[in-house]
Formats: sequence, structure tokens, C-alpha cells
Amino acid sequence: MSGSSLSANEPAAADDGTGRIAPAEVALLASVFLIAACGLVYELAAGALASYLLGDSVTQFSTVIGTYLFAMGLGSWLSRWLERQLVAHFLRIELLVGLVGGLLPAALFLAHNSLPAGQGWAFRVLLYALVLGVGALVGLEIPLVMRILKRQFSERYALRDLVSQVLTFDYLGALAVALAFPLLLVPQLGLVRTGLVFGLLNAAVAVWALWLFRGELRRWSAHAAACAAVIGTLGLALVQADRLTRWSEERFYGEHILYQAQSDYQRIVVTGGPAGTRLFLNGNLQFHERDEYRYHEALVHPALAAQGAPQRVLVLGGGDGMAVREVLKHPTVQSVTLVELDPHMTRLFADEPRLAALNAGALRSPKLTVVNADAWTWLEAQRSPEAVWDVIVIDFPDPSNFALGKLYTTSFYQVVDQHLSAGGFLAVQTTSPLLARRSFWTVVATLEAVGLQTWPYHAHVPSFGEWGFVLAGRRPWRMPTVLPAELRFLTPAGLPALFHFPPDMARVPAEPNRLSDQRLVRTFEEEWGRLHQ
Repeated sequence: MSGSSLSANEPAAADDGTGRIAPAEVALLASVFLIAACGLVYELAAGALASYLLGDSVTQFSTVIGTYLFAMGLGSWLSRWLERQLVAHFLRIELLVGLVGGLLPAALFLAHNSLPAGQGWAFRVLLYALVLGVGALVGLEIPLVMRILKRQFSERYALRDLVSQVLTFDYLGALAVALAFPLLLVPQLGLVRTGLVFGLLNAAVAVWALWLFRGELRRWSAHAAACAAVIGTLGLALVQADRLTRWSEERFYGEHILYQAQSDYQRIVVTGGPAGTRLFLNGNLQFHERDEYRYHEALVHPALAAQGAPQRVLVLGGGDGMAVREVLKHPTVQSVTLVELDPHMTRLFADEPRLAALNAGALRSPKLTVVNADAWTWLEAQRSPEAVWDVIVIDFPDPSNFALGKLYTTSFYQVVDQHLSAGGFLAVQTTSPLLARRSFWTVVATLEAVGLQTWPYHAHVPSFGEWGFVLAGRRPWRMPTVLPAELRFLTPAGLPALFHFPPDMARVPAEPNRLSDQRLVRTFEEEWGRLHQ
């Protein structure tokens, strides 16, 4: 826009003396709200995907947000070079933001699932290139809107009023999305669809500008064709979102996808193949049907059998119901409480026949009480004298980020210890003592730091390799001489071998994992990261 007066075809550009605001002014201020909303969606989607796919949510969100804000500043600085045809520039930028930002989640998802193993660096290059590009384009938007408003409505606005008005709508848009993104958008649409829907909103702002300033824009038909092309591309991608996601995930997992969903907390994918069913959470394997019994028998039975006659058992995590299945093999057990954060998981493994068969219908047992809540928060709220269990089984995912790492700290284990009976035992899944040796022994040191005796052990699970567990309690633990008869892996004669560590898995010095520093997360990332280099 060159500052010339609007043509006769253009909407009113100023107050008509009655105090009414011109349509163009309303449109531009509304576009500020949408621009802020769309920009924040792209930022949050990039951070969430980086967290899901790369782990360590604090690091990923921090670096993505920092890069995005830097790019916005760069875009704002570059806006000074746009002097003529401001509306045309604004329209083109909106289309670019809508196209690149809208496709960003899908592009990252496809890239991660298509790149060969060991090419994590290529995914990071693409991630930060897209974040820089979208951030710079978003940074260009607001300065252009302010300049268009100032030139169009100079008689209505002093500079301070203009800045106040624009930033108010900008922050309101950001607030709306910040609330809607985790509570509504991702649970209902998923990350890929959310990106595409907001890309279409950016394109809608461009169409709005195309109509409102139709008398000023040169090459109006070319701009209209560009709008149609972008909307068509995003619309087609939205229609094909499910097929695109399924294709990329089947390519990544190498098997037929039986079930895929984005819950409030994680990406859930269940695959099926000749060897059986597999469960993945955020791309990480949780179990394979062919050998999960080895993992779950090792996790549950050494603690329950040694306790003698457990009646009340608490399972933290393990929403697939496999650990509960093993607990219910002990006839003395009268009640089991399962605390699983994600209700989507417990519903899926209770209601889906193929998956419920894997846990032998354990999640429908009359002995079971399912609680969908944060384990730490829920435990702290249990104040009654009855909130004590004979055995507590902890089956959380590995400490790959700080949200999970807090569940491996001295602070959390102190809370758990308060709910363990005097003669009870605690069983904790850890990580591989062979591939992540320091991480494994850090968990042991953490349990010992709260005053618990520990008995580390390991088992070979082909899908994972050597896997580690820790028994803990306040009374001496003795090797069980009797186990449930229907076990497929553990035997009383074979148990002692699980507690023997060869030199390459033997204990190494490790400091406790505390909530204030969470050194375990950094150690875990470092050790497992070496395997993918």
C-alpha cells in the first residue's frame, strides 16, 4: 500500500461521525487476534512434536520457543524494508504463514517417520528451519497490520493508542489458544489437523484482506488464485489427514496400524503383525505381545511372592493392564488399585477385545479399582489409615523427560514409602542396566537415599534386551520358593540368576535423582542418545 486514498470500491476507512468503526478497521483488528492465535498454535505444535519425538520436553520447548521468538524479532526487523503495497505484502505473508505453518506438524510427522534410523540430525535441521521460517513470517505480520491501520485510520489513532489496540488483540488471541490448545484442540483434532485448521484460518485472513482492499490491490486475480491454491492445498491435506498419518506411521512402525489416537497426554499407536501386537506411546515401544510376559512377570512376582500373602496391591502406571493381570494370579490378593494418568489407555485396554485379551480381561476384574489421575498428586491426597498397600508396583515409562523424571526422584519415593506397609515391598521398573548403566544405578541410589533397602535385578526381554528392575522395602527380602503355577518365564530355580550382575552391568557410582536437579533425565538422554548416533 503506497498511502494513496482508497478507491470508490473500497470500504469506508474512517469514522463516519457517528462513532461507528469502519469494516476495514474491524477486519484488521480481528485479523490481529487470529494472527496471534495461529502463530502460537504453530509454536506450540512444533514444541509438542519435538517433545514427543525427541524427548526431554523442557529442552525441546525451550529451544523451539527461543528460536521462534528470535525469528519473530528478525521478521519484525525485516518489515522495515517493506514500504510499498503493504496490503499486498500482508496478503502474501498470510498465505505463506498459513501454508508453511499449517503443514508444519504434518511435515515434521512425515519426516520423522520417513527418515532412516540415525538421521535424527536431519529431522532437527528441518524442525528448526520450519520454526525459523514461520517465526519470521509471523514477526512480519503485526508491524504490517499496525502500519496499515496507521495509514488508513490516522485521524482515529495516536501512535500510543494504535500500539495499545493492536497488542491487546494480539495478547487476547494468544491467551485463547494457550487455553484451547491442550484442553480442546489437540484432544479433539490432534496435532496434524490442528495445524491445518489454523493454516486455513490464516488463509481466511488473506481472503478477508483480498475482499476488503479489492480496490487497491494490483493483480487482484493473481492474488485470488494464490488464495484458492493455498486453501485448496490445506483443505486437501485436512481431508487426507487420517490417511497421511496412517501411511507415515505404518512406514515408521513397519506393521499394520490397528489403532492410533492422540489422547490428552500422548500419541497411542497399536500395531499388529505376524509376531503379535505392539504398543507404542509417543513412538516408544511399550510392549510386544511375543515377550511382554517376561517383562511383567519379572516386574510383579518377585515382590508379591516374597511378601507372602499380599492382600492389597497398588499399581502405578501400567494402563495396559498387563501388570494387573500378573497381580491377580496371586490368590490372596483381595483388591488392586490401578492409578493411570491417561483414561484413554485404560478404556482402550478394557474395551477393545483384541487388547483386553492380552491382559486376560484384568481391567474388568471386580477386584480392581481404576483411578485416572496423576500418581504423585493422588498419593499425596490419600490421608486415610487404609491408604496403605502390601505391595506397590511402579510401571512408569522411562525417565526420558522431566515430567517423567519427577516420578524417579527422592521426593516421589518418599511419598510412595509413606503408603507402603511395614512388611511390604516396592517393585520399580527402571531401564537397561547394560545400555543405560548409570541411569539404572541412579534409580537404585535414589531409592536407597530415602532409607529403603534395595535388591536390584534384571531379565532378558528380547524386544528390549537386558532390562532392569529394583525391589525395595524396609524388611529383609528373601528369595521366594513358590511362584504362581501358570507363569511362562519365572521359576523358583531360575530366580537367583536375575539378581546376579556380570561385570558389564555391575554397580557404578551414582548420585540420587532429586527433584531440584533431575540428573537422571540428563544421564538417561546421554546414554540412550549414544545408541542412535
